[in-house]
Amino acid sequence: MPLHVTPLHPLFAAEIHGLDLRQTPGPEVCAEIDRVMDRYGVAVLRDQAIDDDQQMAFGAALGPLEQERAVVDVHKVRLKHYNMADISNLDVDGSLLAVDDRRRMFNLGNRLWHSDSSFKPTPAKYSMLHGRVVPPDGADTEFADMRAAWDALPRAMQATLKPMVAWHSLIYSRALLGFTDYTDEERVRFAPVPQRLVRFHPGSGRHSIYLSSHIGRIDGVPTPEAMALVRDLVEHATQRAFVYAHKWRTNDLVIWDNRATMHRARAFEDTVHKRDMRRTTLTDCAPTLEQRAA
Repeated sequence: MPLHVTPLHPLFAAEIHGLDLRQTPGPEVCAEIDRVMDRYGVAVLRDQAIDDDQQMAFGAALGPLEQERAVVDVHKVRLKHYNMADISNLDVDGSLLAVDDRRRMFNLGNRLWHSDSSFKPTPAKYSMLHGRVVPPDGADTEFADMRAAWDALPRAMQATLKPMVAWHSLIYSRALLGFTDYTDEERVRFAPVPQRLVRFHPGSGRHSIYLSSHIGRIDGVPTPEAMALVRDLVEHATQRAFVYAHKWRTNDLVIWDNRATMHRARAFEDTVHKRDMRRTTLTDCAPTLEQRAA
């Protein structure tokens, strides 16, 4: 069944109309959603008044879900489903997190450009974020088209980047904000993992730069030089021409392909206004080093 799709940006991102996710879509509709994702990388579904069970069912219909959260204080669980990510500023009792709560400090890393779960051996495929409570101002999510960013690189730079392997960790990204407060168990869970710097995207046949604030080093490159290169690439990939900014409305569900996009949350008055977002995440088929090379 062809879906009605409206582009939201000249390069990528689109709105899908006519789906009601209170009923889990069947295989044909899921296959059509995959085709939309292969083309656009980001899909917006408005007015989805779904609960946690319905969101989980929709995610599972599209593919295997990640099973572990990557957070500090993992024992402080607010949501029903352990493998649903709590992208909020709320404590277990529904109150706002304290200004100095280490979970709030850690979550500020979401404001850096990143790709979800690039710090896991097998990273994320799709992320699906549902807006339950949306602040009145700010809190946009920005997405960068990493396939378009790749296409715009000079051929010589593409050739240089293709064989590179970068190491990703939450410890690297949070260090950029000065967060170093980890338990020994968290340091083990957040140990760096290798990922290709350039990825082949099978659904579109295109390539993308696999960037993230989680990168802390590149094999065979001195660390200062490697991090300067990463910074230059992020600046290139997040030019305004490559970026779609999503302004949230209550009950928006946004899906993005982490293999083809990078994203970041924007600031809002998080000690004043509540923001309740819940994310389900599909795991990719294999570690990037085991997937087809660029």
